[in-house]
Amino acid sequence: MPPLYGGVSVSNLLPRHVLWGSAGHAKVLADLIELRGESVVALFDNDPESRSCLEGVALFHGEAGFLKWIAAQASCAEFRGAVAVGGARGADRRLIARRFSDAGIATPALIHPSAVVARSARFDDACQVLAGAVVAADVRVGPACIVNNSANVDHECRLEGGVHVAPGAVLCGCVVVGEDAMVGAGAVVLPRVRIGPGAIVGAGAVVVRDVPAGAVVVGNPADIMRIEK
Repeated sequence: MPPLYGGVSVSNLLPRHVLWGSAGHAKVLADLIELRGESVVALFDNDPESRSCLEGVALFHGEAGFLKWIAAQASCAEFRGAVAVGGARGADRRLIARRFSDAGIATPALIHPSAVVARSARFDDACQVLAGAVVAADVRVGPACIVNNSANVDHECRLEGGVHVAPGAVLCGCVVVGEDAMVGAGAVVLPRVRIGPGAIVGAGAVVVRDVPAGAVVVGNPADIMRIEK
């Protein structure tokens, strides 16, 4: 039986989380949440064919399912929300985070206990810093960003909203990454380079100069493969 604090079960005092997304990234976040001694109590997903990826956790589909779940709650303020949508879908992450916020569900940053985070680093809501990541001094991370497993974001970098720094990627000092951009797995971005909004840096690329908005760059040194409209 869980211990009591002031006559209330301690398990009931711990935050309960809801995740939007029911695929691999949801499993990653659920593991992080479990390590904190907390729990996931509901999943939401826009794909009507999706199934719950977490045993015993109910899945609700789309906006209608979300509203149905909300209607069944006495208050949404007791829940915490996280966006389990990876890849280059920063705009979707930001939209879902706002949806949670509009419903009164807080979306605090989730930081894995094995991540190394400088005291001077600052995070907006709905950010995620996953296992083995390093976030160095004076980094600023905007809303709904992901710093994925073993990524390294060095001093004074700035990530705008919706950015995804994929596993093993390295941002050297003073890099600026624009809104909804993605830096692919194992890529390296040299100091003081700017990555434009919506750009994608391919896996393993080495970026030595600024990348324009919407560009997809690959190679070493990275070169533009195409520019998305």
